Amino acid sequence: MLITRWQAPLTPSKELVKMMYSTEGLDPAEELYVPQTKISEHRHPFGEVRTVISGELLFNIAGNQFLLRAGDRVEIPANTKHWHLSQGSEDCLCVCAQRQF
Repeated sequence: MLITRWQAPLTPSKELVKMMYSTEGLDPAEELYVPQTKISEHRHPFGEVRTVISGELLFNIAGNQFLLRAGDRVEIPANTKHWHLSQGSEDCLCVCAQRQF
């Protein structure tokens, strides 16, 4: 698991994040979660890359919990158990992609 915290004063737009994913050879998609949406524990046969555009997303990856905010990015290795929950009072918009290894 790799977490990258956004450090710049302005958070990236979804268009900028999609462009960054495309330059990495990824096919970006958007996901929108209303507040308190929980995606139960699961795993994928591929790596997952996800950047929060707005809102907050609480993650649990292999028992480690952390909160992602606008601009933050997580990379989850293939076959790693994880779940996430949109927190706060606003919708959570993410750009995500699959990384084939």
